[in-house]
Amino acid sequence: MSQAAKWYVVHTYSGYENKVAQNIEKVVENRNLHDLILEVKVPTEKVTEITDGKTKEVERKTYPGYVLLKMVYTDDSWYVVRNTRGVTGFVGPGSEPTPLSEEEVKALGVEINSVQVNFEVGDQVQVCGTAMDGFVGIVQKINIEDGTVDVLVSMFGRDTQANLALNQVKKLDD
Repeated sequence: MSQAAKWYVVHTYSGYENKVAQNIEKVVENRNLHDLILEVKVPTEKVTEITDGKTKEVERKTYPGYVLLKMVYTDDSWYVVRNTRGVTGFVGPGSEPTPLSEEEVKALGVEINSVQVNFEVGDQVQVCGTAMDGFVGIVQKINIEDGTVDVLVSMFGRDTQANLALNQVKKLDD
């Protein structure tokens, strides 16, 4: 793919954010456009409301009237999104969508779960930042959601299973 996927903001009718997101995801699924439109998000936050002396947690849209898309901008992806029911247009000058900068994406808190590691199952890694500093082990399992990695470390002639944070191991150069 010649272009990298970037985050774009789509303006929708107020209250149609979830419906627009579902419609875009459905079109992506039906037309097999997974390589063009990677993610569709409606940013929300949990808010505690106190009414009549009762507290309850409510999920509220952070940016009402907007849907965030991680996509590769092409004529096809633009057409699919622009012609989705409930979409009034892309955010940007004229009809030209403007991608969000890295700082804007971080400020929106969109890519919190986006973690990339340079090692995979079976790779040799060195433990760092723990009591086992300097020990070498083999990656057994990587859990991106939890931010952990299971490593089989050979200590004092015995193999020991260790569950470590992703940032507590580094790949050994071959």
